[in-house]
Amino acid sequence: MDSKKSGMLWHLRHKMLPHLRRGKTSSSKSLVQLEHAMDHRMSSSVPDMRDMRQEYAQISPSTRLQQYTSPSYSSPSSPFVKPARGPGGGGSGLKMGAAGGGAGRSEHRLSVPADCPDWASSQESFNSLYEEEMSSPETNYRPARGMEPEELALPEMMTVYTSDVPSVEVSQDSSQSDMGNETMSVSDNTRIPPRSYLLTINLKEGRNLVIRDRCGTSDPYVKFKLEGKTFYKSKVVYKELNPTWNETFSLPVKDLNQKLYIKVYDRDLTTDDFMGSASVTLGDLETDKVNELSLPLDDPNSLEEDMGVVLVDMSLSLRDGDSKRGQAGGSSQSFRLSESLRKSQLWTSVVSVTLVEGQELPLDTQGGQLFVRFRLGEQRYRSKNHCKVAKPQWRERFTLNQYLDGPGVLEVELWSKEGRRTEECLGTCEVDLSRVPFNQRQLFTHTLDHGRGRLVFLLTQNTCSGVSISDLCAAPLDEPHEQQNQLDNYSLKRSLSNLRDVGFLQVKVIKAADLLAADLNGKSDPFCVLELGNDRLQTHTIYKSLYPEWNKVFTFPVKDIHDVLVVTIFDEDGDKAPDFLGKIAIPLLSIRRGQQIACPLKKEDLGGLSKGSITLELEVIFNPVRASIRTFQPRERRFMEDNPKFSKKALARNVLRVQTLYRAIMSTLQYIKSCFQWESVQRSLLAFLVFVVTVWYWEFYMLPFFLVLLISWNYLQIRSGRVSQDVDNMDLGDEDEDDEKESERRGLMEKIHMVQDTIITLQNLLDEIACFGERIKNTFNWSVPFLSSLAFLVFAIATIITYYIPIRYIVLIWGINKFTKKLRKPYSIDNNEVLDFLTRVPSDVQKVQYSEMRGSRKKKTL
Repeated sequence: MDSKKSGMLWHLRHKMLPHLRRGKTSSSKSLVQLEHAMDHRMSSSVPDMRDMRQEYAQISPSTRLQQYTSPSYSSPSSPFVKPARGPGGGGSGLKMGAAGGGAGRSEHRLSVPADCPDWASSQESFNSLYEEEMSSPETNYRPARGMEPEELALPEMMTVYTSDVPSVEVSQDSSQSDMGNETMSVSDNTRIPPRSYLLTINLKEGRNLVIRDRCGTSDPYVKFKLEGKTFYKSKVVYKELNPTWNETFSLPVKDLNQKLYIKVYDRDLTTDDFMGSASVTLGDLETDKVNELSLPLDDPNSLEEDMGVVLVDMSLSLRDGDSKRGQAGGSSQSFRLSESLRKSQLWTSVVSVTLVEGQELPLDTQGGQLFVRFRLGEQRYRSKNHCKVAKPQWRERFTLNQYLDGPGVLEVELWSKEGRRTEECLGTCEVDLSRVPFNQRQLFTHTLDHGRGRLVFLLTQNTCSGVSISDLCAAPLDEPHEQQNQLDNYSLKRSLSNLRDVGFLQVKVIKAADLLAADLNGKSDPFCVLELGNDRLQTHTIYKSLYPEWNKVFTFPVKDIHDVLVVTIFDEDGDKAPDFLGKIAIPLLSIRRGQQIACPLKKEDLGGLSKGSITLELEVIFNPVRASIRTFQPRERRFMEDNPKFSKKALARNVLRVQTLYRAIMSTLQYIKSCFQWESVQRSLLAFLVFVVTVWYWEFYMLPFFLVLLISWNYLQIRSGRVSQDVDNMDLGDEDEDDEKESERRGLMEKIHMVQDTIITLQNLLDEIACFGERIKNTFNWSVPFLSSLAFLVFAIATIITYYIPIRYIVLIWGINKFTKKLRKPYSIDNNEVLDFLTRVPSDVQKVQYSEMRGSRKKKTL
């Protein structure tokens, strides 16, 4: 082991051992020789142990405790002792400060953390060594408890470096002056911790940006990325190619060799369009100076040469303070970013819009449809399609949320649609919401651009205070006072005070578990989106985790108690669209108050199960009277619905649903028919008596009373367990996955036949519905004069009969005839006179076919 120690301790041991052997010299002589050896072999940067013993004896015990328990500050990442080379060739990481002056040093403080157990143990050993020396009559140093002599002379944490230099006697004064110089050298040459910089960015404006919208403009916003992560996202400037942002933010950075990427996007409803990017190397920036940059945008995948520029001011300054302060600054920056994300989602008011009608609209072409599109920031609402007339009547109502930092202009556009993909904007107008007073309905009749008609709509702006985002420890309903306020607000006593404010929903998004791994590293960057109707809030992103814990509380104002809370988990994927991880849907009426639930995640169509689960705690408070009134009002539509796509599985499912309903109706009709056929004498006799008594004593109140009995009967059946409400036989599985499984079992021809059978069934069903309606129409338009005359005669006779004979007797006679027909004519054929008559009336397809046949006969006769 001694062969491995080639430093100071090995030389010191061999040169001091002759002076420390017992029984060779007197105690006084050994002490003088020890002091002489230490004077010549220790570096001048190490405190003289003799002076340290003398001063330590003069200091009171309380002062000793104060000195050695005083806190010391150092970087936690740095070692306790740092070697440093000085002019004398040796140095030490042990820092000694000299305070006072005159006779000598008054105190010596070791720059070692006070809570270090190694230093505490070394200090105890040093104190015990000094006490043993003062109490023992012998003053020589002797090994104790198996310790080496160098361990007795020096503390454990002290590391001494020396070089092979000749022994030179040094006086006490000169050693003190060298000690002071070496102390300065140690502090100057100690390893400097990594520097931290503060990058301040002022995003000013963009110029001549590219067009990404069909209306000839763009909705640009900017993302700033560093180390592959987006750390700032600007606001969206709508309909502007020369946007002005004027946003300032700061970020702590440590590595100036990395690049800062600036990417511009056009905000769209689904996927944002890329408008170009630029990069800045942080090392190229001048420190402590504002760098005014004009960054040209570029896209390697685009053929556009000039994509515009972004004007940015950047300043880089050296941060003061140690690493702990730097960490605190970083956490405060992330807190500010999280706070910015929270504030950008909260809306302060709600704009209620009622689209009434259009006036004097242009009719360039016959046919086609008209619709109106409203736009407030990122929210877009599209009205129903109306046939193209000069004065269309829409009569629709919807609401838009007004955000604190959002635009204050409501954009209204009139569009014409011909076919599936051909759309044309006929005119636009704008409404400045800052001029619309709160809680007052105002009528607007705006003239479109170029005088192409007018649009009439109503606007009402109301304040909203029911939306919030908070931490789990600050949930609103967890406070008794706030919960009591909400209960009072939605109590029965205040049912008619504010009919549109139906209730209050609190959602605690706690955590998710066992999510899908969407990234290549086997992890995901999940965030959670909550949607209630057209209201939307989201959590922050938890990076590189399959078991994220958000611990956030969201509150929503409830407009309709029949809404469904949709919670979707996405994986943040940088500039690309987020990846879907899982989804659940919870109707508000199914929420059990204050109960924590762990819901398994489902696929995007909510048909099958996905991987993972999410833990929520839901609580809803609502007024039943307001909710009941709201039930009989039109349901709020989604802002913008995607164009439907063809799905053979959805087609087959819908056909199956129609067939199921058709079979249920036919089963009911067959039951009634069996009563007329006397298949069961007891049942037919009972039905006949009920029919006669009901018709004879019929009053109109009996109709709702019969519906009450029907609902009560079904309730008793469900409560007794005889009837189940579960729908288990409907297949909602993912189409792509089922197609893959199906392709393994079936060949191409079998799949073609399956699709063909489904389409044929749908074709026949649609044909029957269309024929039924066309035959009723052709009965009244004299397509077949004989049938129309016959219908005229029947209706005339029915008019006379019902004028002189009460309807009660007519229905009674019809029922007796139906019940006794089977008894009078056992072998008669069942028929329905009305349907039999309609089968003789041709449909439109048959009319065209018959007219072609008549035309061909005329040609033959000529």
